[in-house]
Amino acid sequence: MMQEIDLHGVFIPTFGVLALAAFMALAALRRLLHAVGFYRLVWHPPLFNLALYTCLLGALVMLARGVPR
Repeated sequence: MMQEIDLHGVFIPTFGVLALAAFMALAALRRLLHAVGFYRLVWHPPLFNLALYTCLLGALVMLARGVPR
């Protein structure tokens, strides 16, 4: 089970930190994909971004919990 992060007496949920990290990774990945021209191939960019964010967040949560045995 993931614990809260203690930041000078303020408890921050681990999921919130992971969600913020996934959002920052998404922002960097969106810039890269836009520079390469990948979005010309995508039918609905906002839906693609939502799916990509969900995948990134899920991967970060799985990494934070550890690889299942």
